[in-house]
Amino acid sequence: MKGKSNQPVVFVDSTGRSYAIDPITLPSARGQGEPLTGKLTLPPGATVDHMLMESDDQKLLMASDAGYGFVCTFNDLVARNRAGKALITLPENAHVMPPVVIEDASDMLLAITQAGRMLMFPVSDLPQLSKGKGNKIINIPSAEAARGEDAAWRNCTFCRRKAR
Repeated sequence: MKGKSNQPVVFVDSTGRSYAIDPITLPSARGQGEPLTGKLTLPPGATVDHMLMESDDQKLLMASDAGYGFVCTFNDLVARNRAGKALITLPENAHVMPPVVIEDASDMLLAITQAGRMLMFPVSDLPQLSKGKGNKIINIPSAEAARGEDAAWRNCTFCRRKAR
């Protein structure tokens, strides 16, 4: 992860909350470090799953393994209080997928489920939100999601169309 010392580092936990810390406040590499829980207040049982550092206007895809997602900017993830910000609303038994950087508005999103379902569409079809559940990206039947059979769409990649 690369960034500048004046850019915040954002952490996303397993409950869909985001937290921000200024890197200048983190300990140097000379010590033993210090736990994130000294700077952040995570909900009981939550774990920090993702960490990112981008420019404020960088667009990101935020999604859950239940098949929902939306586009937001990095600045939407920044929360200055210790308790963080409710970023993505997760259905029961769902998990936050790693945030994906959107390089170009003309990118195509490819979603593939464990059951072999595949869908490709323009990322511009997704809503831009600052928080929420988002739109259904790919359908995962409720019964299968509850049993965990097809609860995770594993590939979330962007394809670029070549100019003709």
